[in-house]
Parts: sequence; C-alpha cells; structure tokens
Amino acid sequence: MDLEEIVFTIINHAGNAKSMCFEALRSARTGDFEKAELLIKKAKGELTETHSIQSSMIQKEARGEKQEITLLLMHAEDHLMSALLAKDLIEEMIEMCKENRRCTEVIANV
Repeated sequence: MDLEEIVFTIINHAGNAKSMCFEALRSARTGDFEKAELLIKKAKGELTETHSIQSSMIQKEARGEKQEITLLLMHAEDHLMSALLAKDLIEEMIEMCKENRRCTEVIANV
C-alpha cells in the first residue's frame, strides 16, 4: 500500500468508528442500550483496523524505513485521535444514560 492509500484507509476507518459511536450515543439516549453496545463494538473493530495500520507504520520506522510526514498523513492522524477520544467519551456518556435510566425507574416506583 502506498502512503496515499494508507492515509485514506485510516481516515475511512476512523470516520466509520466516529459515526458509529455517535449513533450508539443516540441509541442510548432513547434507551436502546443493546444497539448502543453493538455499535460501540463495531466502532472498536474499525479502530483496531486503524491501529493495526498505524502499528505497521511505526514498526517500519523503527526498522529504519523512514516515512514521509505529509499534511495528509497528519490529517489522518487527527481523524484517528478524534475518533478514539469520541469513543472513550461516548462510552462514558452511555454509562451515564444507563445510570440516569435506572434512577428514573427507581423514582417512578416510589
């Protein structure tokens, strides 16, 4: 794979993961936690693919195969980092939705 292919693969997987995470949050807000968990699992799969590509690039560089740093590569890394952050934050927000749902159910039964 050449650099341009690598970059667009990273952007594609990271974008998919980020979209899935936000869809998971929307599902959790409506109480569909099963769907939310499935979407987070799929997002993690997308991020695993991206991490594999990134690890391969790091290993090549460690062996002395220097990679040209381009604006496009930096853009791909930005996409990856924002997707990772979104996943982490959205997982926490989903847990908050679950807790809020439980509290609402307890109050309703009082």
